[in-house]
Amino acid sequence: MAVDPVCGMEVDEGRGLRAERDGQTWFFCCEGCRQKFLGRPPSTPSTPAMPSMPPTSAAHYTCPMHPEVVQDTPGACPKCGMDLEPATPGGGDDVEEAAGAGDLARRFWVGLALAIPVMILAMRDMMGYRVFERVRFEGNYLIQFGFATAVVFWAGWPILQRAWRSVVLRSANMFTLIGMGVMAAWLFSAASLVLAPRVSHNAFEPIPVYFDSAAMIIMLALLGQMLEGGARRRTGEAIHALLRQSAKSARVVRDGQEMELPVTMVRKGDMLRVRPGEKIPVDGVVLEGASSVDEAMITGEPTPVAKAAGDWVTGATLNQTGAFLMRAERVGRETLLAQIIDMVAAAQRSRAPVQRLADAVSSWFAPAVMGAAVATMALWLWLGTNPTLAADPELAAARALARAVAVLIIACPCALGLATPMSIMVGVGRGAREGVLVKNAESLETLEKVDTIVLDKTGTLTEGKPTVVRVLPQPGLDEAGLLRLAAAVEARSEHPLAAAVVRAARERGLDLATVKQFASCTGGGVSGRVGGQEVAVGSAAFLEERGARGLANAEEAARECQSLGQTVMFVARDGAIAGALAVADPIKATTPAAIRRLQGLGLNIVMLTGDNEQTARIVARQLGIDDVRAQAGPRRKIEEVRRLRDASRIVAMAGDGINDAPALAAAHVGIAMGTGTDAAIASAGITLVKGDLNGVVRAIELSRKVMRNIRENLFFAFVYNAAGIPIAAGVLYPFFGILLSPMLAAAAMSLSSVCVIGNALRLRKGVVSGS
Repeated sequence: MAVDPVCGMEVDEGRGLRAERDGQTWFFCCEGCRQKFLGRPPSTPSTPAMPSMPPTSAAHYTCPMHPEVVQDTPGACPKCGMDLEPATPGGGDDVEEAAGAGDLARRFWVGLALAIPVMILAMRDMMGYRVFERVRFEGNYLIQFGFATAVVFWAGWPILQRAWRSVVLRSANMFTLIGMGVMAAWLFSAASLVLAPRVSHNAFEPIPVYFDSAAMIIMLALLGQMLEGGARRRTGEAIHALLRQSAKSARVVRDGQEMELPVTMVRKGDMLRVRPGEKIPVDGVVLEGASSVDEAMITGEPTPVAKAAGDWVTGATLNQTGAFLMRAERVGRETLLAQIIDMVAAAQRSRAPVQRLADAVSSWFAPAVMGAAVATMALWLWLGTNPTLAADPELAAARALARAVAVLIIACPCALGLATPMSIMVGVGRGAREGVLVKNAESLETLEKVDTIVLDKTGTLTEGKPTVVRVLPQPGLDEAGLLRLAAAVEARSEHPLAAAVVRAARERGLDLATVKQFASCTGGGVSGRVGGQEVAVGSAAFLEERGARGLANAEEAARECQSLGQTVMFVARDGAIAGALAVADPIKATTPAAIRRLQGLGLNIVMLTGDNEQTARIVARQLGIDDVRAQAGPRRKIEEVRRLRDASRIVAMAGDGINDAPALAAAHVGIAMGTGTDAAIASAGITLVKGDLNGVVRAIELSRKVMRNIRENLFFAFVYNAAGIPIAAGVLYPFFGILLSPMLAAAAMSLSSVCVIGNALRLRKGVVSGS
């Protein structure tokens, strides 16, 4: 490893940019550093620019079917033999991967050019050609031997390597079966060529050889690997598309000067200028100016969002109409885009519980197939050598071998192994494009079975941006005084209602005093000392527990506000009620339609909120929700979720606050609004970037379609193998005279994998409604 002389980052000498100066080679992390270096002498000291993307360690590669397999270099999985993929999005060596794909393609096309003559020579009589009559039969077979040997041991070397490795590691897989079938056909043919009696120039005494089968099985296996590799690369298009969305440079304003730097050199706190038509480099806050921003690549919503001073903007979204100055708040791996990419990659590598079925079958499938092949060969040898049953006993060994090889090849469990991972990878990528981020495959599978969905009110059904609409002080205190007391304490809280109180105080130009001994009761309220006075703000139950005096009178005065669906927060000073604040949080415009769609999906909907009963029921009535459970703090929310689970309900919980986090974790599937707190997002299995209920609908529809796709794949793979083995063994021969050649078995094996992959790739297209 070398060190970038400009920014101080470690750079892999094999992959970094380089420059020659004064007879010495220097390595750089990016083009910006290289250009900056070339513009000054190497000995001049520079102030390192803190990189926004921390240097990563060497790339790790993992198996999509066996995520526990991890190694530092690309290669084949020791368990299933499949190609390993980069564990980190964009972490693979594109040059190395392209070289591997190119080598496979080169082996295929050269091998095909050699295999075609073998096929023609082997099938000359069936094709009716007589051009080979003058060629001695020994010469014909020697040509087949030479070409087929090159195909098997050069073109098919990657296949044979994986087969041998599976034998050494005692982990039978599809490459074991292919390798055994190919080597059995080639060895038998080579032995027949050596041991068979020499024939005269004009005699027609064919030798039982299967060089054509060995060559074509290798070619079809290579073709399947090429098609599968291309399809698997397409499953990663969602991540690569996200990676391509990121901005490459940023206009940084430092010391009054504007300079364009690579986005990797942007530091937290930098001032950035964003012009119309440019991508926003990183996540941050608008300081000056206004514009509209296209956030479709993050939220899936095509309508531009207006941005002004104080608004949050997300990196990689597209600035449209105006220019603005922003402050970088999240850079590198902290940006929303980077987190989305990491989450999608982790989910694509995770395993759904349904995969255990395929794993259980695969664990004994390959040994069972080997046993079936041995039994098939023994049966055909017995039938072939029995004079009363066989028309031509001399060809018994050749026919028996052909049947055994056909069984080995057609039963390769590649389609079975691909069935679940392919659907998960494509489905998770599709969800990311729709603003539905899946933490793991288990959450996606469980979500399909959900019959009850529990919804928080604030921030989930409502905008989550409440506004103080009334201030109700008790005698002896004016509105400004009450608001000043409440805002001083609420300034330390991150609850949406607290933000509304602080915002109302600042809009009135009130100075907020310093709070001491601050304490927060999640789902109840907050307290602290303000100017020597003990102040508490929260729900009626919270203040009642603290023994506040005069609560009944304050509740009576606030009843009118609650009848209008407003949330009331009570304020106590030195143990006595000082007044109340009424806060209105409008229902999101998308909520009513989303509720109807959830009901249309057959889900029972429960509103579970910490708000008072009257306010909660007014909101529920407006949305058509019958099951309402109000005044629920974090502990009661967990109890309600567990009560539903105990009633044999499969429960999903959607919320966005810290008080929702325990319930999200207690539900079968937690769904966090992306606009909510980090605690809620960390507790959930599904995160909705947009933060509205339409995302819940998309997530449920996605899970149902992915699981249906997986079942289709598993059914196809199971039925295919169950039907293919007896047909390859020759069960149809006594009735219809049909025998399946090893070449046709290889073609069918490759076709089964292509069908499974093609079915999974259907999920990439518009199968998720409501987007």
